[in-house]
Amino acid sequence: AWPSGGPVSAARHAHMPGHGRALVDSHIGLPRVEAPLSELRKTDFIPFHRLRDMPWGISAHVVYPDIDPLWPATTSSAVISQCIRGEIGFDGVLVTDDLSMGALSGTLAERVRSALLAGCELALHCNGKLDEMAEVAAAAGPVSAATNARIERGERMRRLNSEFDLAASSARFETILTTA
Repeated sequence: AWPSGGPVSAARHAHMPGHGRALVDSHIGLPRVEAPLSELRKTDFIPFHRLRDMPWGISAHVVYPDIDPLWPATTSSAVISQCIRGEIGFDGVLVTDDLSMGALSGTLAERVRSALLAGCELALHCNGKLDEMAEVAAAAGPVSAATNARIERGERMRRLNSEFDLAASSARFETILTTA
């Protein structure tokens, strides 16, 4: 069963490659999902695979030992390249979850560098502490041309989607059904 709103809502509010099995709140500590990769492929990866064309995605601060026993997805090149980019097929902008959360260790600069080296493209910092934001920005540096291209593609999709009037389309569809 999907969370409220179906698979689109599930992916919009979830972190790749899945956070649902985690038993620890990543705001506080580092969760581990012990499920084998074969099980994750049959269950947890499915909503992300179905929505792999979305322009934006967020990484999970979760360790998946069957893929990478040491590093959480946000800082794991194995999870990002093999699962998120590979098996799931996500080609949008991959943003880290909030780097100030308790799941990650090291300085904020180390967290930023680790996430970007692993394959995340943008570093997210959410607690509003100005000195921390400056540290994150300095460690992140400028975005690459490839990331800029993904951002531009995502913005084009967003503009197209914002112009779509679901209520009007639903009413038109209902009219077509009742007059056919």
